[in-house]
Amino acid sequence: QLQLVESGGDLVQPGGSLRLSCAFSGFTSPQYTIGWFRQAPGKPREGVSCMDPATGHTYYLGSVKDRFTISRDGFKNIIYLQMNGLKPEDTAEYYCAADTPPVNSLCVPSDYDYWGQGTQVTVSS
Repeated sequence: QLQLVESGGDLVQPGGSLRLSCAFSGFTSPQYTIGWFRQAPGKPREGVSCMDPATGHTYYLGSVKDRFTISRDGFKNIIYLQMNGLKPEDTAEYYCAADTPPVNSLCVPSDYDYWGQGTQVTVSS
């Protein structure tokens, strides 16, 4: 049974950093692309960063490039999202998800069937 569990969400001041973790089980890392998505109240879910472990291909949402970094620990079956320079507009529920999306479209939420329960990130002074 495929399972994903997020952790690491918190309240942080603007300019601060957080590292989100997504522990997964029920599949091996190269089998699925794994991504981070977020949803703010009243807004659609959007892809933040996704990684295809088999190819190393990664995607980043334009507004988080140079601030967020996706990485994986293959030994521990964990995907991380390091978030630096956080802004109030980064406030959202963050989810990790896994599936086999099209190669040229790694981070579209509707292409993912397996989701974690989410972790809240709030950026506020």
